[in-house]
Amino acid sequence: MDSEIQARRAACTDSFLGNGLLRPRELLASIDPETDPDTYGEGGVVAELEGHVAALLGKPAAVYLPSGTMAQAATLRVHADRRRSRTVVWHPYNHVEQHEGQAHQRLHGLVGRRAGEPERLLGLGDLKEVAEPVAALLLELPQRDLGGALPSWDDLVAQTGWARDRGAAVHLDGARLWEATAGYERTPAEIAALFDTVYVSFYKGVGALPGCCVAGSEADIAEVREWRSRLGGTLFALWPGAASALRLLDESLAEMPARMRHARAIAAALTSVPEVRPVPDPPQVPMMHLLFATSADRFRANAARLADETGLWVWPNVVATGDPDVVRTELTVGRATLRHKPESIAEILGGLCT
Repeated sequence: MDSEIQARRAACTDSFLGNGLLRPRELLASIDPETDPDTYGEGGVVAELEGHVAALLGKPAAVYLPSGTMAQAATLRVHADRRRSRTVVWHPYNHVEQHEGQAHQRLHGLVGRRAGEPERLLGLGDLKEVAEPVAALLLELPQRDLGGALPSWDDLVAQTGWARDRGAAVHLDGARLWEATAGYERTPAEIAALFDTVYVSFYKGVGALPGCCVAGSEADIAEVREWRSRLGGTLFALWPGAASALRLLDESLAEMPARMRHARAIAAALTSVPEVRPVPDPPQVPMMHLLFATSADRFRANAARLADETGLWVWPNVVATGDPDVVRTELTVGRATLRHKPESIAEILGGLCT
């Protein structure tokens, strides 16, 4: 984010994006001043959060880590080290391959095997085309780069069953698992039961300080904990992020059904705004992609004007599509979104195209 955009964001007073502007003072306020600190990840609020997440996901154990990039690659390595393959099967748009600098390969010696097509969800038929031995299957719920799409529950059960039948582990990239609970209308434990290990994030939908947990068996989590230390993630004090997560997690999870209803109401309101199309429609979780019938330059100019004239912060930049007259953004429905009526959001979105 360049200095001009940073200054504009700092001057804004409101936003309907996710959990809002989240100034440092708000994040610091999410830490209980009476927090019991840990020491190198042992005891205190870190242990309390780990126990809470393990219970929430119905797993025997959980470990807190400062980074999802660290957590997921280490977890996949643990699964591969126990099997005769280094291959991890995943959707082409998964985060581990797309956004982590090939850490899975360069640090852990893993081989990513794409299955399926980039622009659609992974299916059981795609997995059946994989003939080589597999260490693990990684599934992302929801699929962020497809606008938060979810496979049907039956498809999900079939895909995880495919992996188990082959002796492979099943790992969930659950960075947005909390949102998926609203889409499936199932508890976190019901979803997690299909997986050997589950990664969850606390700074996205929850809106806490950065940090995450991996939950699974006692043996798997003990090994991930060792890798946390080897990778430099066992900081002297992990308590700030853990305390923030423990403070905000349950209330954010309880709010997901309301966020789901709000997401669908926004999509419904957009039927009267032909210049803006939600993907998927209707949303399957409390997030969606938005396609705007405008150019990137026009969108950026309108977003800057909106911020300067009204103090409302929206996206300063957009993602290109194959059409120069169509651009894309991602709308996560969070605490801040709930403060704005769907019809008002739809009107503002339409104004970004003119």
